[in-house]
Amino acid sequence: MSLLFVLALLTGPPVVLLVLIGPPVRGWPTREQARAWLQEPLTEQTLTAGLTIGAWLLWLLLAYTVAVRVLTRLRATVVWLRRLPLPTPLQATASGMAGAAVFGVTTNTATTTPPPPPPPTTGVSEQPERASPLHDDSAARDDGIVVSGGWLPREVAEQVAAAAALIWLRRRRDYVPRPPGPHRRQEPDTEALPPTVTAVQAALADAPAPPAAQMPADSLAALTGILPAGGLGLTGPGALPIGRGLLVTVLLAGPRHPNTTLVTTRTTLTSLLGPEAETLGRRLPHLTIVEDLDDAARIIESADTSRIVILAADDYDRHDMTHLISAATTGASRLVVLGEGPGGPTWHADSTGHLHDPSRPETPRPRLCVLDQVAATDLLTIIAHPDPTPPALSAPRPHLPPAMPPGPRLPRQTTRGKQPRPSTAPRQRLQLRILGEPTLLIDGEPLTIRRSAALQILVYLATHPTGADTRQLTEAIWPGLPRRSPTGRLYTTLSDLRSSIRTATGLHVIDHTDDRYRLNPTHIDVDLWHLHAAIQRAAATVTDTTTAWQTILDAYPADLAAGRTWPWLDPQREAIRRHVIDTCVALADTEPDPQRTLALLQTGIHIDPYNANLHTRARNALITHGDHHAATEMHHRYLRNLAHAGLDDTPHPPLDREHGTASRRQ
Repeated sequence: MSLLFVLALLTGPPVVLLVLIGPPVRGWPTREQARAWLQEPLTEQTLTAGLTIGAWLLWLLLAYTVAVRVLTRLRATVVWLRRLPLPTPLQATASGMAGAAVFGVTTNTATTTPPPPPPPTTGVSEQPERASPLHDDSAARDDGIVVSGGWLPREVAEQVAAAAALIWLRRRRDYVPRPPGPHRRQEPDTEALPPTVTAVQAALADAPAPPAAQMPADSLAALTGILPAGGLGLTGPGALPIGRGLLVTVLLAGPRHPNTTLVTTRTTLTSLLGPEAETLGRRLPHLTIVEDLDDAARIIESADTSRIVILAADDYDRHDMTHLISAATTGASRLVVLGEGPGGPTWHADSTGHLHDPSRPETPRPRLCVLDQVAATDLLTIIAHPDPTPPALSAPRPHLPPAMPPGPRLPRQTTRGKQPRPSTAPRQRLQLRILGEPTLLIDGEPLTIRRSAALQILVYLATHPTGADTRQLTEAIWPGLPRRSPTGRLYTTLSDLRSSIRTATGLHVIDHTDDRYRLNPTHIDVDLWHLHAAIQRAAATVTDTTTAWQTILDAYPADLAAGRTWPWLDPQREAIRRHVIDTCVALADTEPDPQRTLALLQTGIHIDPYNANLHTRARNALITHGDHHAATEMHHRYLRNLAHAGLDDTPHPPLDREHGTASRRQ
């Protein structure tokens, strides 16, 4: 239809002009005609000629615009075709043999029993166990996650996602409630995680989980199964990216392998991480930075733990390297030299992370994690200890978005429910619930949206009342991908959502103005907007603050998009949760009834069961009430919950019976 419309615009006006008026110019005017025009320029004939020429100029402008767009699309298509991977000669041969076998099945009349099928292709050739350290089934799999800046094995990506989840749990545990206010705090512990981390989280959410029988092995075990004992040299374009991948793989596995440490020199760390090496290196657990090879050898010889040593090619001399290789071999450690390996094997590493042993070309090509500097720094940030130096100035806290935004906004969602019948008459206002399970209601019935990405976009736009442009939506819903790639998905999903709502209700709830998508507040009602309005009213209330604060609690039934794990959601969810926790504590502090105080604190604990300050306040309230046994039980239950969530790395804050607050660990 679009093509027909464009062709009609290009061919229709010229045909009409030529048939009704004729060509715009029928030769140059004569001297008499020019003299007559000067004497009387505004005649019916001259006006007709001027309008005709203007119409032809508008058509030429349209044709020029279409030609430019077509050339742009063709250029983009040519670039995409150049990047399209073509099959290698070996793959083409294998495909041809497979096709011949398939077509030959229908004509082959042989009744002999076919040979047993070959084992599943894993990239591992049938070689003896002792043939080469490259022979490793788990390492030869290409099951991984592609992000902008590299590739991660699935087990490493899952450790990234686990470390990211722990960051938000620690932030919830360490948060200290403050007086309620209408502002959202702009603090380091509410900022979004680095882009590479969110890209890994989103990729894992979209990738199907492997069967239990094919679950990836431990990342460190797979790595040590690939690297030979003693020293190994890595050359090729993938040497430095693999060095960064080794750094991330080993340090991410540190919590599961506390006896494993990565050792590297300061020079090597700088070559891998660039300017971030100095500040980031001293905050990374399970990383030992040495000045020279003698220090690395002494560390390996003096420790009973296993070590993995990474060195750059220009970071050693032959004599010191011999001593280090001997220490690594004796201590069952692994030594990786990013360059020619002195006295040991040297493998070639391509840019995709595949390893190749030139001495054994028939062996499989295992793949290691490869990262550029930006991706490696992003991933290491989530396991680094917090920077002890506080920021010089805290950024101002912006106001909450208005409860009823001035412009329309777009919701999208996938919910289970009965699809309403199409209706031409407008129904009541749509109700969008995103506090708890996201649901779009029409006359009390949930609307089923067919596309899975629609639910995420719906909640995103509901949390941004002023709207979001195409870039913001694509970066949030499909992080880590080039913008051009998910833009088509976004337009398709938005079109389907608009059509579904319009068919079911006859309402246009999605406005698109200046490349910003918004929900129309005259057609849709969002529960989060009511919560924001309650917070703003409570901040402006001077006399009856208790009632205003209670309104905030009544407007918060559950977490924002409860149960959803979208990476962009964590900062929004935590900001809202903190507003409600602040309200619980403020009500408890002004409540004269001890039982009511305890009930309010327990409400806060129900909202955030990991917050240490709330538990300490509740324990102090129980002790003040004389129920020491209940206080002890609460404390032990809280510690068990922390251990179950992986948050048992710091002791519980001690009781402060005088003030009822926890001393915060610096």
